[in-house]
Amino acid sequence: MVDRLTTAQRRLNMARIRGVDTTPERILRSALHRAGFRFRLHLRDLPGRPDLVLRRYSAVVFVHGCFWHRHPECLYATAPKTKAQFWADKLDSNRERDARQVKSLLQRGWRVLVVWECSLRKAAEREAVAARAISWIRGKSTFAEIPTRPRR
Repeated sequence: MVDRLTTAQRRLNMARIRGVDTTPERILRSALHRAGFRFRLHLRDLPGRPDLVLRRYSAVVFVHGCFWHRHPECLYATAPKTKAQFWADKLDSNRERDARQVKSLLQRGWRVLVVWECSLRKAAEREAVAARAISWIRGKSTFAEIPTRPRR
């Protein structure tokens, strides 16, 4: 299949994709801050540079984009039709890297929460997601994902 965009347009589109301060990340940060949580952002000394680090709770939070981190069964985790093998390899390596980073953080004594982008898309669901995240942070569980159910 041929890409609908020219090479220059595709390059510009991909260059605009941010790795930090994404909209879903800012939404969750805002909700946690309103709830009284204080955190650090993107600490380089931790594996994977977690989006949020709450030292007081020994917790880190990753806000994963469904496409880039291959959210299982999610509508937004589509597979590109052009350069299919390149993208399959790239996105598989992203998932493998994520698993290594979570394992490393757990071994270091950190608790890990993964919040998926799709759970923060609908304004009506944002408060519920933030409440689940707050509950997890205050709890004792070592690992969790939001949402826990497939989205398709």
